[in-house]
Amino acid sequence: YQIDRCTAPCVGLVSEAEYAAQVESTTLFLRGKSQELMVRLADDMERAAATLAYEKAAVYRDQLSQLQQVQASQGIEGVTGDLDIVAAAVAGGRACVQVLFVRGARVLGSKTYYPPLKLEETPAQVLAAFIPQYYLGATRAIPPELLVNEAPEDAAALAQALSAAAGRQVRLRSKVRDARARWLQLALQTAQTSLSSHLSGRQSVIERLQALQELLGLPELPERMECFDISHSSGEATVASCVVFDQGGPRKSDYRRFNIEGITGGDDYAAMQQALERRYKRLKSGEAPLPDILFIDGGKGQVSQAMSVLADLQIAGVEVIGVAKGVTRKAGFERLLNGATGRECQLDTDNPALHLIQQIRDEAHRFAITGHRARRDKARRRSGLEDIAGVGAKRRRELLRHFGSAQGVENANIDELKKVSGISATMAQQIYDHLHNISD
Repeated sequence: YQIDRCTAPCVGLVSEAEYAAQVESTTLFLRGKSQELMVRLADDMERAAATLAYEKAAVYRDQLSQLQQVQASQGIEGVTGDLDIVAAAVAGGRACVQVLFVRGARVLGSKTYYPPLKLEETPAQVLAAFIPQYYLGATRAIPPELLVNEAPEDAAALAQALSAAAGRQVRLRSKVRDARARWLQLALQTAQTSLSSHLSGRQSVIERLQALQELLGLPELPERMECFDISHSSGEATVASCVVFDQGGPRKSDYRRFNIEGITGGDDYAAMQQALERRYKRLKSGEAPLPDILFIDGGKGQVSQAMSVLADLQIAGVEVIGVAKGVTRKAGFERLLNGATGRECQLDTDNPALHLIQQIRDEAHRFAITGHRARRDKARRRSGLEDIAGVGAKRRRELLRHFGSAQGVENANIDELKKVSGISATMAQQIYDHLHNISD
């Protein structure tokens, strides 16, 4: 149960009815009735989304995806050849397109897209815009057959353009039966559920932004936010992270890491100052827009560094907020420090603004620590072999070739090291002592 491999019916953590449904689904799978099972999962996913049970809907979605991967090694009954199934759903001013890839009667996977939607566009109009951009605007293989849930406008002309690009006839079909109809319905249900989840997530983000706007007294919803964090191991391999969020969530293409150099190890204030200076000098020169809010993972000292850097660079209009851990250092007890006013506050644990701040702060922490670990491990691997006197490039290559990796060299004993070409008993002892920090 703890590793998500059992629903624990023996101790009553799942009802008899739910367990019976799980057994029935397993039976369908073992009998090879994957198509029927996928339709059921799609129905369950749709019902869960309709009742706002989005976590449960996500579980059904993941099960569908895993079943599709299994189907990739099995032929689809009633379907031959290569085809793509393209279904569009429209709701709440947004569109979702689900593309299912079938090659050699095997499902190779699927992708979900959220194309821009013009006012009052129908699914057919969405497909009319999406299909040419998707298949003709890139070097993408065009299958002989496309199934769509609604016929696009000028379907004949679109099929002709696809055929010309593919160098053979491409059929564009919306009225199908049997297996094709079932798979088309499945793609549509997946698109509809994905769109429901997307809309709920977007609404949740807007509500959090509104709460943050109210908290900080901003005239408008914040459009861009950045957060900085510092990570190191007792001063070793210090890395600063900068993550960027906008009204759509994280903008990972705008994330940046900074390898911190030339400071006293463990001096987080100096590390933060260096990272902020490097970042905001670039922003001031026009590399990217300035944020509305700058979050700093830290208290008064770190916030002071941020305020000082912005003042030195003559940057105004950026709200600086420190996110400090409370005395318990537990999530939900963070204290927020306003850099402009110096006021501190602690939000209720159910405050939507706090949830957004925690999400941004946690992402900055994750991005910093993964960068730090990569830099630290690279440095340790380098020092493990390259700093050994008498072990040049040739011997390093022989060691790595023999043991497969730097970790393999480190795990070797002296007798194993002596077996490597060019490594004498004395050299083996020297390598072993260095890697295990043994001194005379």
